[in-house]
Amino acid sequence: MNVKRQVWFGITALLLCLSVAISAQPNSQNAKPLSITRNSAPPPQMREAENFTGSVGVEPLLEATIPSRLAGGRVTFAPGARTNWHSHPMGQTLIVTAGAGWVQQEGGEKQEIKLGDVVWTPPGVKHWHGATTTDRLTHIALTEQQPDGKRVEWMEKVSDAQYNAPAKVQAVPAPARLSTTNNRPSARAIGDFSPKLAEITDDVLYADVWERPQLSRRDRSLVTVAALIAMNRPDQLRSHITRARTNGVTLEEVVETITHMAFYAGWPNAITALGVAREVFQTNQR
Repeated sequence: MNVKRQVWFGITALLLCLSVAISAQPNSQNAKPLSITRNSAPPPQMREAENFTGSVGVEPLLEATIPSRLAGGRVTFAPGARTNWHSHPMGQTLIVTAGAGWVQQEGGEKQEIKLGDVVWTPPGVKHWHGATTTDRLTHIALTEQQPDGKRVEWMEKVSDAQYNAPAKVQAVPAPARLSTTNNRPSARAIGDFSPKLAEITDDVLYADVWERPQLSRRDRSLVTVAALIAMNRPDQLRSHITRARTNGVTLEEVVETITHMAFYAGWPNAITALGVAREVFQTNQR
């Protein structure tokens, strides 16, 4: 009798374990499908907006979906545009995707931010961020919201004096010699064949001329693109349209530049440039 009880007890325990294991398996029929938002929307219209100074374009990318509390959007600032002072109860992460800008927390230095930089603002820290006086800025903002849906506390405007205060510029290492580096534009392109020309190009053109404050990098990109269209230099144009995107130039601005240049440099040059621009922008969207 005791043996039978032990057997039945063992069978019952085994069935119970199997039942629990089966119920713990995810039900693929009830699982929610993943969601892809395609990059097909037109660029945002730049306009004055509440809680900002200057023209901005705001693109909502994702809303918090329970159980997640994360929301995000892409914001583009025209030169001179910035947020009001504000804070986030759950903190915020900014990812710079184009151009250059400034960020500052209350009582701290105004700091420069550029393409690829990631800025974390802790919960409750009063701060602002925006474009420089000469460059556009585009960043993705990721913010968690509280149970009541609140994720930002807006405050007063950033004054012109605060905005124009000197900024702490990122330290840029002195250009390394080609014997110790191979990661600069001309070093990669021609360094193995003409190291001296590559060195002069990287040290003088890119490290000096392109960095002078009298023209923004964005404006220098537009000037360079226009010159290469006029000279019908598709190979160089390809790399400089790529560089222009990094410097905050939009597809619409490149196309308008090509259209404008058609009247001064000729239709054949413009048609060639359109083909290059289409290739660059389609490649970068994949």
